[in-house]
Amino acid sequence: MDTQVLIAGAGPTGLTLAIELARRGVGARIIERAATPAVGSRGDGLQPRTLEVFDDLGVLDAVLAAGSPQASMRAYAGGRFLGERRMSDWQEPTPDVPHPNPWMLGQDRTEGILRDRLAGLGVRVDLATELVTFTQDENGVTATLRRNGVQETVRASYLVGADGGASTVRRTLGIPFEGSTDESIRMLLGDVRADGLDHGSGYWFSDEHDLRSGVALTPLPGGDLFQFACPLDATGTEPSLATLQAVLDRYCPDSAPRLRELAWTTVWRPNVRLARRFRDGTVFLAGDAAHAHPPTGGQGLNTGVQDAYNLGWKLAAALSGPEAEAVPLLDSYEAERLPVAARVLGISTALLRKHVAGDADAHRRGAETHQLDVGYRDSPLVRDTRTEPGRLRAGDRAPDAPVVDADGRAIRLFDLFRGPHATLLTFGATAADTTVAEPGMPVHPVLRPGERATASAVVDAEGHAFSAYDVADGTAVLVRPDGYVGSITRSLVSSPSGA
Repeated sequence: MDTQVLIAGAGPTGLTLAIELARRGVGARIIERAATPAVGSRGDGLQPRTLEVFDDLGVLDAVLAAGSPQASMRAYAGGRFLGERRMSDWQEPTPDVPHPNPWMLGQDRTEGILRDRLAGLGVRVDLATELVTFTQDENGVTATLRRNGVQETVRASYLVGADGGASTVRRTLGIPFEGSTDESIRMLLGDVRADGLDHGSGYWFSDEHDLRSGVALTPLPGGDLFQFACPLDATGTEPSLATLQAVLDRYCPDSAPRLRELAWTTVWRPNVRLARRFRDGTVFLAGDAAHAHPPTGGQGLNTGVQDAYNLGWKLAAALSGPEAEAVPLLDSYEAERLPVAARVLGISTALLRKHVAGDADAHRRGAETHQLDVGYRDSPLVRDTRTEPGRLRAGDRAPDAPVVDADGRAIRLFDLFRGPHATLLTFGATAADTTVAEPGMPVHPVLRPGERATASAVVDAEGHAFSAYDVADGTAVLVRPDGYVGSITRSLVSSPSGA
């Protein structure tokens, strides 16, 4: 069949999955019910792990050029300046974490960069195309699509629902979306221009007697728009520019900035939910279709992108490999990603509770939101045969490190991982077990200074690779296509110089 994977939904999750499949030569089709790409900043915080994913996808340079670091926030109460602080402390890059800080970019611009990358791979989003319904059997999915009132029947091996919180895919499957929606809390979110404010800073305007009820204005990169967030009372106030201006006037009676050109707006309610299953036969859920997050912590978009990054290589491998190997691969998607989504929902919800309680640190973000510690140690796919495992375990994120190639060029381990392939690293001059390498898989010996480099070997001149991986000579580390350690094996013969 021409369509091997049908993707419903062209947000960040669906686009990431389509890129993952297209660069592996999988016949993927991505559809979007909306007639035009979405407008609005929405999820504007890209976490460090997502930046690493974008590096692998070939879009990081464009994302960095279009975005900016988090701005510091200037806080005012009743018009009185209280001070300035950052949402998270700035971290310097380290050998194993080259992108340690969140990066700000409006979601519509992130989606534009991903669409351009997908188009460069020969795939375009089918806009104004709605998934009406589908049925599945043991060999695939039969879907009914509708475009301009005309229905079309499509056959695909797999269907992925990346179609948001109101997912047609999830509802058709009857998968419970467990959790709650708090109707007592309503926030007006959107993008606006504000006269008289320095676009290099963010702002928090509140009542001096109730700091939690304030209005946040956060600068958006690439123009003069601010993303705003302010509470709405329970009286059904209209989501409009006039509503937002009235709130600001109340908090800053003598010095409220003038707002204009409301570019996008929505009313948000705390909706914290998790699908009971992420897979049903040949159908999968990813992104907001599988988990709904409060905006606190900036986790929703990032978790969805990493769902797609996890699922893409597995679908491609299942389509190209033996059927017996496809079952554990595809089963592992839910086994790995559902616990991660549940944990991340817990982080976002805890931050939301702090905000509602008026905690002064409710807007602070720590390393727990960066998703660098996400891992799959309990996955059925990972294997660690060492009798005394080190700090790095199978299932962990594979660290980066600077190394030198056989030609003397300074490169990074991430340069070796980049692309739609797994990578085997063998550490030290002692022969390591390379039987875990599949045919065509790149194998790179990582050598200590003074050890002779061959064509594929790299030298750990500064010792950062051996330190980050915490392994002895004769150890083989298999890095999966999604940048996580799939296995760690140690040969029976080791060198006295082992780490």
